[in-house]
Amino acid sequence: MTTSSATEAREIGSRIVVTGIVAIVLILAIAAVLLFINLPDANAFNLRVERLFVENDTLTGNAEIKLLEILAQSGTAFSDTLSSYRFVIFVLLVFATALLIAAVAFLAMLVMLNRRMGRIERQGIEVNSLTISRDQNAVYLNDFEFKLTPAAIETLSVLAEARMDDEVLSGAEIEAVISGRDSSDCEEAAGATRIKRLRDTLGNQMVSELLVKNIARQGYMLAIDKDVIRMV
Repeated sequence: MTTSSATEAREIGSRIVVTGIVAIVLILAIAAVLLFINLPDANAFNLRVERLFVENDTLTGNAEIKLLEILAQSGTAFSDTLSSYRFVIFVLLVFATALLIAAVAFLAMLVMLNRRMGRIERQGIEVNSLTISRDQNAVYLNDFEFKLTPAAIETLSVLAEARMDDEVLSGAEIEAVISGRDSSDCEEAAGATRIKRLRDTLGNQMVSELLVKNIARQGYMLAIDKDVIRMV
């Protein structure tokens, strides 16, 4: 059921991304067409100058001819400038399309990542193996190695042994096991402090918070399958 739901979520996410990209491309394509249609013709100025030459063939003076030549040169310059503007607008539209597509893909990835993180938070971290090495002061979580202090290793070992016995330990009980005293002589805060130091030593907040669960009014436990725990 979980696999099916995850597959459906990925398919829905993929459809949303594809739909968003297609919508962006269509909107920008329509905008580009409307923009280029409404841009003035690059040869409009040249046509007006040519019309002046045809309609004013009586202008034979040097000044008039010089003026018409200047107008013709201005029309050519205007045509070249407008052509360059069209190219710049095209490049900007392509760039905007690429940015928007990247933004949609990035947002879709964030949405899927948030959903995955939500499932992890609800179900706990998936641990295939947890190996605790007291001699090396290290814990191997799946393929990751964490170097811990001796005190943190001791706390994690107590939690691991309790998990293999399906027990939930309070802070006072954790302190009692480590210190060798009776739990009635230990304070809850002492065990809570050990848990906090263990989480701080693990470093990765998500891993530490999901690995070491705090069950309200009961105590602490490792949120993993007891069969994957090994003590060496």
